Amino acid sequence: MTRYVAAIDQGTTSSRCIVFDAKGAIVAVDQKEHRQIYPRPGWVEHDAEEIWANVQTVVAGALAKAKITARDLAAVGVTNQRETTVLWHKATGRPIHNAIVWQDTRTDQLVRELGGEAGQDRFRDRCGLPLATYFSGPKIRWLLDHVEGARAAAERGDVLFGTMDSWLIWKLTGRHITDVTNASRTTLMDLASLDWDAHILGAMGVPRAMLPEIRSSSEVYGEAGGVLAGVPLASALGDQQAALFGQTCFEIGEGKCTYGTGGFLLVNTGETPVASKNGLLTTAAYRIGEQKAVYALEGSIAVAGSLVQWLRDNLGLIQNAADIEALARSVPDNGGCYFVPAFSGLFAPYWRPDARGVIAGLTAYNTKAHIARAALEATAWQVREVVDAMTADSGVALTTLKADGGMTDNSLLMQIQADVLDVPVVRPVVAETTCLGAAYAAGLAVGYWPDLASLRANWRATATWTPAMPAAERERAFRKWKKAVARTLDWMDDDDR
Repeated sequence: MTRYVAAIDQGTTSSRCIVFDAKGAIVAVDQKEHRQIYPRPGWVEHDAEEIWANVQTVVAGALAKAKITARDLAAVGVTNQRETTVLWHKATGRPIHNAIVWQDTRTDQLVRELGGEAGQDRFRDRCGLPLATYFSGPKIRWLLDHVEGARAAAERGDVLFGTMDSWLIWKLTGRHITDVTNASRTTLMDLASLDWDAHILGAMGVPRAMLPEIRSSSEVYGEAGGVLAGVPLASALGDQQAALFGQTCFEIGEGKCTYGTGGFLLVNTGETPVASKNGLLTTAAYRIGEQKAVYALEGSIAVAGSLVQWLRDNLGLIQNAADIEALARSVPDNGGCYFVPAFSGLFAPYWRPDARGVIAGLTAYNTKAHIARAALEATAWQVREVVDAMTADSGVALTTLKADGGMTDNSLLMQIQADVLDVPVVRPVVAETTCLGAAYAAGLAVGYWPDLASLRANWRATATWTPAMPAAERERAFRKWKKAVARTLDWMDDDDR
């Protein structure tokens, strides 16, 4: 039997490849950052060709570090930043434009036009999502409207659309495929049928001929080429669904929060989509082979770890991202300072593209340490608001939060999170559950792991943070946070668009 499974994680700021063994332990990792391109305020782009080159580099790097070759891999899976949109020429494989990143807000006016009198919930009953700049559908429409010749070529099927999973699957196998989790983030897929919705496509102005085939999250799509020649490409999952899978949240009510560029809380709702009345998203969680799809409720936070990068790169407040913990610990509290990082508007549970970031409550007493602490608290408070919405939708109170992602290395943040939620926060041994989930799904598809129970047996906790904040202090701070959020709203005017 081949000894390992690999996963490619194409993220918002970097691409990486991780090799796992049968116990779900990390054997080797290689990672490389790519450029963040900001053509205008609110616009965020990536060079898809640069990303593809980086993916090839990190795959070769991970294999070299593990001292193995492709022959030692049972399968490879893909997980990816969701909603980021790339269009490319079918004949040449060359992108027609930079990829438009999920954080990009250029489609704000278009989104309002598409909503019309019905507003942002025009298609929610079909696709589970509000109309928002976050999702892929409006980004496709923008590219078709603004790149010369793109629409005619798309209608002929000569220009293809994909989120980053489709882009990588195309590059690795030459096949135009996506999975149900990524398709469910476009606003173009009917959640019930798991197929592209003709009504929405017509209203959005997106030709069906340019769309990939929707497949399950765990099946063999084809054999990879290049350094992975002959290895079955056997899974694709959007990054947050992959993390849910990697955290082995296979039962109804089980959930996780991933702390990465953004923050993403998902809870498994079983084989029936659950409509949210409190600003959450209804999304496909995963589908294994021919089994029924599993769904989730999701709360998406646009800015989490990227706020730490912003403090490092834009303000020079810290030299390295890891430095923020020591700086924030140097003060006992936030000194009355609250930071709401609505850089791309507010996501769940508000869905307010007109919001912009604020730092509120400043006095002459405040230092950069207070701002650093307020920045960490911003992630924790945003998660608190999503958890409250989850509780309101489900009627079930959270008892423990499974946490993963790079920010879980910050013990102060995890303690703050436990304090503001008033529940324990638990981190697994393998915190990189996004890659792990893609590996698990690929391994299942080829029989490397026999079933879900074998995956659950691999899960182990490595750290737990228990709440220690008095209730009165927690609710007073939450009240102040809500006041700061209110000050972000209605900032953008029509002449700012």
